[in-house]
Amino acid sequence: MPASQLPTDSAVSLFDARPFFEKALRFGVQQGIIGPAKLDAIRQEAPKGMVQIARYFGSEFLRPELEAARERIVNLVSLHLEAASAGDLRVASGLLRDHSFMSRSKAGADMLKALIVMPQNTHFGMNERGGFSDRHLPQLARWSLASFAQYQAELTARQRAAQTVDAALWLADHLSLAADDLQDAEPDAEAVIRTALLVLAARRKEMPDWVAFEKLLLLLRKKEPAAVATAITLPTNLPGEFKDLVETVRLSVLGDLPKLLDTRLPVRKLVDQTPAFMGRYFWIEDALSEVVEHDRAHSAAWDKVTQGHSDDATLLTLFMCVAAGAAPKGLLTEKSAASLVRKIRKQGLQADLAKAYIEAHAPEQNREDYTRLWSDFVTEAQGTLLSERDSNLSDALALLRRECNVA
Repeated sequence: MPASQLPTDSAVSLFDARPFFEKALRFGVQQGIIGPAKLDAIRQEAPKGMVQIARYFGSEFLRPELEAARERIVNLVSLHLEAASAGDLRVASGLLRDHSFMSRSKAGADMLKALIVMPQNTHFGMNERGGFSDRHLPQLARWSLASFAQYQAELTARQRAAQTVDAALWLADHLSLAADDLQDAEPDAEAVIRTALLVLAARRKEMPDWVAFEKLLLLLRKKEPAAVATAITLPTNLPGEFKDLVETVRLSVLGDLPKLLDTRLPVRKLVDQTPAFMGRYFWIEDALSEVVEHDRAHSAAWDKVTQGHSDDATLLTLFMCVAAGAAPKGLLTEKSAASLVRKIRKQGLQADLAKAYIEAHAPEQNREDYTRLWSDFVTEAQGTLLSERDSNLSDALALLRRECNVA
């Protein structure tokens, strides 16, 4: 903000109905909370802060970026003051009096950085891990010009998403599923909560793989619907902060019961092939468990995963997933490829699982060729995939990009 635009004792009345910072400043001057010395300090700090912000987001030598920086610095201070004071001008003016102008700008920026790295939704696969970094700068640039109402609405939504994710993590841990394994599976958090409630209703103690999930529903179908509904309750030791949220999800499970308990509907067709139910419940993808379940049609399972492709990259991607104990896929994202490598380094490359998968699901006429393709790949790639010297995974990921489908 140019010094000429900062308020003085005579000019401060001009700032009515403007950004919250200016309202707080006007109030503080009128009430004697903020004196001439503090006004002078703000006049000194504001231009320096504008230049720093313009440099941070682009260039301090371009007038449009300096103008945007003026908006940003006023807005960042306003966001912090309104949030910290809950809209109380007396409290806000006291914050301006007791702290430097630039520290309030930084506090506003820190609020936005914390917001940006919060979960945007309840799906594990669509949320980033880690803190704020340079890749988030475009988002920070947008949010630094947002209104307080926009910030509050987004914060409320993200807090709800974060609470849902935390509740899912708590229930998964309660049912012996590690947080890393849940993160790697990339389910929707509400799906995890729904399945957990069914597991607890059946008095099971672990999150199920597909085979166990199917058996779980078949078991519940043998009981009276009213008895099942009564058994679906919140865990007695569920932390208080999760109770309202999990209760809402519990009611959604009760709404699903007529179909979940309908013996005329095959379980897989309902939960894995009906659009309204796909992704609504969660089970652990266990390649070995599914291999030994001979009631699944080999060709159907194979076609579903490969989508009709038979090139080496698609096949090796599929075999890599199975050997890592992950869900079979013909295409990996960079994120899922890195998760796959970490999983392999944690529990080893289970090459025999992939061979068993080929034997159980691949077209019979291709099994020998696919087994040879996989064995040759393991021989050449195992050292790189398991190398302790490749701590940042760069060599392993380069290998997967070259040999598999990594988008």
